[in-house]
Amino acid sequence: MPRTLAQKILQRHTDEPVEDGAIVQCRVSMVLANDITGPLAIKSFRGMGAARVFDRDRIALVMDHFTPQKDIDSANQVMISRRFAEEQQITHYYEGGNCGVEHTLLPELGLVNPGDLVIGADSHTCTYGGIGAFATGMGSTDIAAAMALGETWLKVPPTIRVEYAGEMPRWLRAKDLMLLLIGRIGVDGALYKALEFGGPVIAGLGVEGRLTMANMAIEAGAKVGLFPVDAVTLAWCAERGHTVAPDLKDGLAADPDAKYEAVLHMDVTDLEPVVACPHLPSNVVPVSDVKDVPIHQVVIGSCTNGRISDMRDAAEVLRGRKVHKKVRCIVLPSTPEVWKACLAEGLMQVFMDAGCIVGPCTCGPCLGGHTGILGDGEAAVTTTNRNFKGRMGSLDSQVYLASPIVAAASAVAGKVAGPREIGI
Repeated sequence: MPRTLAQKILQRHTDEPVEDGAIVQCRVSMVLANDITGPLAIKSFRGMGAARVFDRDRIALVMDHFTPQKDIDSANQVMISRRFAEEQQITHYYEGGNCGVEHTLLPELGLVNPGDLVIGADSHTCTYGGIGAFATGMGSTDIAAAMALGETWLKVPPTIRVEYAGEMPRWLRAKDLMLLLIGRIGVDGALYKALEFGGPVIAGLGVEGRLTMANMAIEAGAKVGLFPVDAVTLAWCAERGHTVAPDLKDGLAADPDAKYEAVLHMDVTDLEPVVACPHLPSNVVPVSDVKDVPIHQVVIGSCTNGRISDMRDAAEVLRGRKVHKKVRCIVLPSTPEVWKACLAEGLMQVFMDAGCIVGPCTCGPCLGGHTGILGDGEAAVTTTNRNFKGRMGSLDSQVYLASPIVAAASAVAGKVAGPREIGI
């Protein structure tokens, strides 16, 4: 039977027949939690009477959301996770100087690989679909069960295939491609479905761009966003010492005659960068349509756009320019490796010369946690993934989602703006 990517990957982790709509028991490759969701999972783990985790090498606890700890409550949250990691001798516990934003950190360290099945107590676990892993977010109780058993159940999602074609304009990026899709189908347009990406534009897209798009699959309601394991993926994994299963050495793709619920076609030729206006990721318009909207903050970072390619894009726009005097521009490289690469490439000098605030590797302002909370009436352009009402602070604030290029241009302009508006 011809199969989609979702069906092929899930079949690797179960002995049951995989068909759309079937409920299958699956073996997990990695179980993930963070400083917010970890303590809840640990409480459930103890409540169900579990004594030991199924495999101390296949659980990751990443202290990234409220760290460096912003207050007593967040410090106590981290303490719960740290003590559990020590008790269970969990190999992959990250806090402090070796820590970064979880969904950048795990692929970077080779803890997630093509063909894996990963579940995490964070909705943006779907990021790992960028390297061909079936990865999805779950509640902390399900995570606790998986930590104890090494298994979970899944309903096999039907798949929507999205084909991108055309010529990529100079300033268009993966973030724009994903926002355009969400704008087209809505925040529930792929509810409990797999989004499978393909086409000539995707074939030429780097892994970091793919991770960005997979990250926001959940913003369309999807269970997972999946990219083929191709030469681009394999080269990226080889560079970082990933473990690629022997049967995936030549890649992994959907069968040509796989059955899809729908096939969407997107032509990117002559498109300009976009923004998602408040208060939905689907409220997407070309950046030039947003006229004279003053802003107070820009955030460049997060699990969506905090990688080195994102930092390079932001620096290209900011080089030789100044952040508007009424804007605070916060730059948060998403892992220590990204931070060091910025330093080695001179990007930190560019950011500091432009008047940016460069901070640690944290989720911070994305969820209104810390390091950039919005006050009443303030507006921000951010490279994060959600712009719901009150997401970054005050219920009276406004959040515009954009690529690092648009975010950096807006920081210079002092208003929502694209490269054209600042003369580049």
